[in-house]
Amino acid sequence: MKRTPRQQRYVNKKRIIQCIRECSPISRAEIAGKLQLSKPTVSMAVDELIQEEWIYEKGIGESSSQGGRRPIQLFFNEKAAYIIGADIGGTKVKIVLCDLSGNILAEIGFLTSTYLQTGLLKQMAHETERLIAKNQIVRDRILGMGVGIPGITQTASGLVIEAPSLGWVQYPFIAEAKRFFDFPIHIDNDVNAAALGEQWLGNARNKRNVLFIAVGTGIGSGIILNNQLYRGASSAAGEIGYMVTDKEDMKREFKPVFRRYGYLESVAGGKAIGDHYTEAVRNNPHHSLFGQVQSSQLSGADAFSSAAKGDATAIEVIHQALEHLACGVVNAASLLNPEVIILGGGVLHSAAYILPRIQEIIDRYLPSSVEIKPARLGENAGVLGAVSLFLREHDSVLNLRDEGDHI
Repeated sequence: MKRTPRQQRYVNKKRIIQCIRECSPISRAEIAGKLQLSKPTVSMAVDELIQEEWIYEKGIGESSSQGGRRPIQLFFNEKAAYIIGADIGGTKVKIVLCDLSGNILAEIGFLTSTYLQTGLLKQMAHETERLIAKNQIVRDRILGMGVGIPGITQTASGLVIEAPSLGWVQYPFIAEAKRFFDFPIHIDNDVNAAALGEQWLGNARNKRNVLFIAVGTGIGSGIILNNQLYRGASSAAGEIGYMVTDKEDMKREFKPVFRRYGYLESVAGGKAIGDHYTEAVRNNPHHSLFGQVQSSQLSGADAFSSAAKGDATAIEVIHQALEHLACGVVNAASLLNPEVIILGGGVLHSAAYILPRIQEIIDRYLPSSVEIKPARLGENAGVLGAVSLFLREHDSVLNLRDEGDHI
C-alpha cells in the first residue's frame, strides 16, 4: 500500500532517529548518504527531532585538521525518556528503570509468593512508583512498561493464556494492570523478551535470525526470524521443552517432572538433572553424598558442582541430559537456520562446562555450522528484554521494528 506524504515523512523520521541511535556521532550529510534521502528531507526531520529533544547537536563551527569547519554532529538523547522493565518469575519479580539505551538507573525486586494471592500488580505499581520518585523522574518522561511473563501470552490482547508457576489461566493482565498504571504496557513470554534483549544489547546484537534457549527448571526458547519475533499461530511458538528426543522412552509411561511439563525439560532441565543425580547417588552406597540423599534431594547445581570436581556419577548424569538438550538444539536449529544460538537461564552458571559439549554435537549433526553463545545480559536478560519489547511494540518514533533493517 502506497504511503501518504505525511506517512512517508514519519517513516523517514523513524529511520533517521534509528540511524542516529546506531551511528552517532553523525552529521546530516552522512545520514543522507546512508539512508539515500535528500539533504532537505534529513534536515527537516532532524530539526523536528531536536525540538522534541530526542536528539541534540554538538560541534558547531569547529575547525578540522584540513582547515574549514567541521559539520555539526548529531547525538541520540538517551535521557529524553525512560522505560520500566519488569520480569515476573515464579520465584521473584524484578523491576528496573531504564533510559533509552538500556542503561539500568535503578532496580528493585520482591518475592513473587509474598504478593501472588494478595495483589501482584498492586505491589508492582507500588514499587514502580518508588523507583520513579526516588530517581526524581518527571512523570510524563515515562514512556511505559514492558513485562516478561513465564507462560503463554497474547501480546496484542494482553491476555495470559497460561502461566503455571503463577497459577494464571486466561488472566487479563493488561486489563487488570490499567487499574494500577496510567502508562502503556506491553507483555510477552519471558523467554521471548530475553531473546529481544540479547538481540538489542547482548550476544545476538545485529543478528536477524536468532534462537534463544533458556534452560532452568523448564526449557523454553525465543525465536527471531528476519528480525521479527516469531510467536506462532496461538502465541505458543518456541516451546522446545515439549520436544521428544527419545522415542523409546516415550513408549514407556512418561511422567513429567511437573504437571504439564514437556519431555525435554523432564530429562534435561535443572530439576530433572537434580532428581537423576539424587537417584544415582542413592543407588551407590560408596558415594560421598550417599548419607545426605537419604533425607534430602540434590539439585542440578549440586550435580554441576560435583561434576566440576570429577565426580563420575554426576558427569554421567549431566552428559545424558546434555545429549538430550543437544538433540533438541540440533532439531530446532536445522529447522530455523539461525545465525546464532544463545543459551540462557539458570544453566548459565555452568556455561563453561555445557557449551563446548553441546557445540561438539551441533557441529557433528547440523548441516550448516552455527555458533552457540552464553547470554551476555545474564540475570538482566529478562528485564532488559522487557524494555526492548516495549520499544518494539509501542507505536512511537523510537519503534525498533521500523523497516526491519539496521544501519
